[in-house]
Order: sequence, then C-alpha cells, then structure tokens
Amino acid sequence: MKKSLMTDKAPQPVGPYSQAISFKELIFISGQIGIDVKTGKLVDGIENQTQKVMENIKNILEEAGLNFGNVLKTTIFLTNMADFPKVNEIYSSYLKEPYPARSTIEVKSLPKGALIEVEVIAGRW
Repeated sequence: MKKSLMTDKAPQPVGPYSQAISFKELIFISGQIGIDVKTGKLVDGIENQTQKVMENIKNILEEAGLNFGNVLKTTIFLTNMADFPKVNEIYSSYLKEPYPARSTIEVKSLPKGALIEVEVIAGRW
C-alpha cells in the first residue's frame, strides 16, 4: 500500500501531488524546485536554486528516515544545459560514490519560473 510522506521542512506541493510517496521499500520524491520554505518564494540563480532543491530533498529524505546514501535514481530538469557544470558541483557535494543513477534533461520551462527541478527515487535497506 502506498503512503504519502509530507514535511513542513520542504515546500508544500504547488499542485495535486504529494511531496513523496512510500511504496514497500521505495520512496518516490516529487520534483523539487528551489522554493525557500520560510518565504514560500523561489530563490534567485541556479546555484542558490540547486542548493535549496538539495536541502529540500534532504529534509524529505530525513522525514522518511533516510539520507542521500539511500538515493537510487535522480532526474534533473534544467532550463539551460549550460548550467550543468554548476549543478554537478553542488549536486556532488550531497552524494557519495557509488553515485545514484541519473538522467539530466533540458526543458523549455519549469513551474514558477524555476531553473532546476530534481526528482528522486530512494530505497530502504
């Protein structure tokens, strides 16, 4: 049976979806954008947005009793592939080898004008 996971330490969904869903030993974290929980606003710039996205994911993982070591797969959506090196630098500061599987996709636009969105699949073991 699936179960919704929610925390006040990450932005509330901007649509009809859960921050994360738990199913058996897997956690599916919905795409996170760089919204500051305290202000409810998108932070400026790709570096700040990436940092905020990763912190929001960290908080959701912690709510599920997990950490970045439990991450199996990420998908990164960028509005500008030229930001790839900056994103990689920040992203890699949160993860250790063996790194999760990952896809990075350039998209035309993201909700609220975000520059980056990251979704995660994590597992319990």
